[in-house]
Order: sequence, then C-alpha cells, then structure tokens
Amino acid sequence: MMRYIEMPDFPRRRLPQQHLPLTVPVFQILLSLSDCDLHGYAIIQDIRQRTAGEVSLTASTLYAAIKRLLDAGLIDELEARPSDDDPRRRYYRIQPAGLDVARLESARLERAVKMARQKRLTPKKA
Repeated sequence: MMRYIEMPDFPRRRLPQQHLPLTVPVFQILLSLSDCDLHGYAIIQDIRQRTAGEVSLTASTLYAAIKRLLDAGLIDELEARPSDDDPRRRYYRIQPAGLDVARLESARLERAVKMARQKRLTPKKA
C-alpha cells in the first residue's frame, strides 16, 4: 500500500520572470504601490493622474487584478489602517517579489522601446 506525504497548504510561488509580460493594469498597480501603501480608490486616482487619463481603471478591473496580485504574493493587504480613515477601505503594500516583477517589466519595456527606436518607429522629439 502506498503512503502519501501531506504537503503544507500554500500557494506555489513563481519566479519573477514567469509573471511577464504584465498587463497594463497590473503594471500600473505595481507602479502605484512601488513607493507607498494605497487603498483601491487611491490606486485608481494615482494611475489616472500619472498617465494623464491614458489608463483609467474601473473598480472591477482594479479588484480583479488586485486579487491576482494577492494570490501571487506580489502585494499584501494591510491589517492596520489609519485611525481617521474610512474602515471600509482596504490598503495594499507591494512585496519584494512585486518590486522584482515591476523592475523586470520596466526593463522589458525599455528593451522594446529601444528596438522601436532602432526601427525608427518612435516619434521625433520636438
């Protein structure tokens, strides 16, 4: 009779490069969280402001992406919230693995822009 060893119940973590390429919403969320903890609506506002409205996330798109980021261990939901803040707000913090993934995606995009420049596909500077 075969015996099976029970394994601990934890999600499998992928290597940072295995998350690439990132979708625009996921990359923008990681950028928003790269230097401060934010709640969902603040993430939406930050992305809209930083991209001059070029990227505008709906709440459903944001929270679906946040769920994937949480499941992947790239961000965490914070337990503690500012005492004067709305208790319904959930705050998120990027994890070291999330920073690694964001850096790799930035480098990937930089290489793509370099290739576009070599092919003279980028706009001329004014």
